[in-house]
Amino acid sequence: MEADSGMEAEVSAPGEWRTGPRDAITDVRGIRVGHWTDRRAGTGCTVILCEESTGAAVDARGGAPGTRETDVLAGPNLVRQCHAVVFSGGSAFGLAAASGVMEWLSARNIGFGTAQRKIPIVPGAVLYDLSVGRAEAFPGAEAGRLAAARASGGRVAQGSVGAGTGATVAKLLGGERALKGGIGTASVAGPKGLVLGALVANNASGHVFDPETGRLIAGPRGEPGELVDLPAAMEQRTAEMDALLENTTLICVATNAALDHHHLQRVAIQAHDGLARAVMPAHTFGDGDVAFAIATGTVPVQPHDVSSVGLMAVRAVERALVNSVLNAGGLHGVPSAAEWLKGRG
Repeated sequence: MEADSGMEAEVSAPGEWRTGPRDAITDVRGIRVGHWTDRRAGTGCTVILCEESTGAAVDARGGAPGTRETDVLAGPNLVRQCHAVVFSGGSAFGLAAASGVMEWLSARNIGFGTAQRKIPIVPGAVLYDLSVGRAEAFPGAEAGRLAAARASGGRVAQGSVGAGTGATVAKLLGGERALKGGIGTASVAGPKGLVLGALVANNASGHVFDPETGRLIAGPRGEPGELVDLPAAMEQRTAEMDALLENTTLICVATNAALDHHHLQRVAIQAHDGLARAVMPAHTFGDGDVAFAIATGTVPVQPHDVSSVGLMAVRAVERALVNSVLNAGGLHGVPSAAEWLKGRG
């Protein structure tokens, strides 16, 4: 059975992970991504369109989540699917972007059917980027509409774009020593034609590591060209360095597997494992860490395949988080890791 993207997966040697052709969440057919970016204000939003999804689930693990329409995806409830997922900057103000996406979908008669009209199901989550750029700026309904209109199933822009425009990471020693975070994406091609893609908006407080090598790729700025490692950062922390409510990692994974809702819920939970392997610490009181999982249901699976999908989610999230840092560019005085390590911060 061929991968559902309609394109061949990247060829790899036996024993190596395979990616989809774009190495992006859009390798899952039916998933489209669009960004709205305001670099001057230091904020933006990202829309993941999934109009034909067969299921959706969500799992919130951070202590300070900012969300919309997540309860509707709970197991005992009626809908259990969505038509888009919205990630936005602007903290709770940015939840307004989802209204624009809902209007955009409604104008195209996309939504959950009721007797009077179709109602688009558009869950969303936000991150805190008010310390970068203009604190009074946030993506509103028009930003959401524009991001939805720009969504495509092709290459996904990464780094300091969309909901990752004002994202920062490595804030254990305070925001003034942070590095740029951003949007990252990756995909894994598994057995039986299974494909899973991940998209993250990385605004984590913690250090970011590459789990494959163990290498620190983002930590608080130390001396020019150097990063402060995790043990040293823990020793240097003071009460003034607690930046509560200013951190969050948002995750969306999508798969072509035909998963039941309780299986998809487990995949959303396992997506957080990828976060915990790449970011330390994660899921703190000041984080709004949330993971969404979407299924398009085009590839039949057996019960034993569910573990494979969960493992693919862990791997794709890990790589998406690494990509979010490697593709970020400095903005509003916050350098990227690459810029800082080269002495250009």
